[in-house]
Amino acid sequence: MNPANTREEVLEAAANLRWEVGPDLHDSLMEALYTDAARISDRVLSRDDARPAFDLDRTIDRLVTSRWLGFPIMMLLMAVVLWVTITGANVPSSLLSSLFLETLHPALKQAAASAGLAWWLDGLLIDGMFLAMAWVVSVMLPPMAIFFPLFTLLEDFGYLPRVAFNLDRWFKKAGAHGKQALTMAMGYGCNAAGVVATRVIDSPRERLIATLTNNFSLCNGRWPTQILIATIFIGSLAPPVLAGLVSAGAVMAVVLLGVGCTFLVSWGLSRTLLRGEASAFSLELPPYRPPRILQTIYTSLIDRTLIVLWRAVVFSVPAGAAIWLVSNIHVGGTSLAEHLIQGMDPFGLLIGLNGVILLAYIIAIPANEIVIPTVLMLTVVSAGLSGVGEGAGVMFEFDSASATLGVLEAGGWTLLTGINLMLFSLLHNPCSTTLYTIWKETGSVKWTAASALLPIAMGIVVCFCVAQAFRWLGG
Repeated sequence: MNPANTREEVLEAAANLRWEVGPDLHDSLMEALYTDAARISDRVLSRDDARPAFDLDRTIDRLVTSRWLGFPIMMLLMAVVLWVTITGANVPSSLLSSLFLETLHPALKQAAASAGLAWWLDGLLIDGMFLAMAWVVSVMLPPMAIFFPLFTLLEDFGYLPRVAFNLDRWFKKAGAHGKQALTMAMGYGCNAAGVVATRVIDSPRERLIATLTNNFSLCNGRWPTQILIATIFIGSLAPPVLAGLVSAGAVMAVVLLGVGCTFLVSWGLSRTLLRGEASAFSLELPPYRPPRILQTIYTSLIDRTLIVLWRAVVFSVPAGAAIWLVSNIHVGGTSLAEHLIQGMDPFGLLIGLNGVILLAYIIAIPANEIVIPTVLMLTVVSAGLSGVGEGAGVMFEFDSASATLGVLEAGGWTLLTGINLMLFSLLHNPCSTTLYTIWKETGSVKWTAASALLPIAMGIVVCFCVAQAFRWLGG
């Protein structure tokens, strides 16, 4: 734009206007016109004789929204947040686990014995319900208490709208909304919270797409499964010095696969069941500002962490009861768990898993946090291992990866089982807390059922294809 030409055009228009209106009105209009012109030109024009002052917001935006640096910075920040969450949660998780499993559990067992409580009621209440609740709280609370405040701090700082800006073009190509980037990121802390976060999307169609695909973000309940299985089955294939790096790479590959599934399923839904054009996304990038740390921590803990944790606890208690009952109710001298595992084994082996994994995912629907303890307990039961664990229906976990690997290998696990468990952990039905949240947000049983059936169908297909590829290569 040439300022001289613009000024000449304004003067010519003003001269023509003077003939059409009176001098007083003309002068008022001209004053307003020049005031607006000066304001706009100061914002959009740079003058050789007046170099604009340094603008920190624009400088940061040039980096975080850059075509070349925007995505690497975004992935680096997400990796840092996840690393801080996982690493920082280790100590409080261990403390809570020690409190619940090593202190409270034996104390409750001793109190039940002193009170003469029937063995089955003791087992159902303490070994089943209490232990399930204990696993959920000790595994779920610390990561959420770290992730949600960090996520909210990035939101308060003003960075998350830049993430939506960077991903808007990709989501638009998938027929979705740019703000789905924010809900997807929130899902890495908890899918139930990610579903609630879809309220920021105004379009009902695009909000539903974001809701149905949020499960492809690995929630904190699935990170322990991913890390453990990657360490003992994939990291062990590499030299010891590279084992940690290879394990981390395998987990990140699953995370990226989840992102790809989000785009793919969003694209498919927008052209079939939820057909429609992507709505216009008018995003005003807010100024950067110092986060309000104390307020952020308070609101994150109350509005997100504790509410989601309470829902998970409510659903985990009956799951613990179911786990104990199927392991201790016998039919024909064999526990229900063994009958179910034997019945599911043929299909499980066909898709590169086994009956133990399928049963664990069915009875552990209320909380992903109890999948590994349930898998270990059921493996001990089905393989008839003696001296391992604390009895039928009592979930447990080992301190060492090698001990875990020993039990799983005794249960017939192979590299294929480990890889497909990682894939199935990504592509399976949401936990009951998330399903309940989806029903509350959509008010629809149909879409709640779709959100459960869609990923599990994808998981079965993907696992079957990987299993066939392994068998073809092995053959």
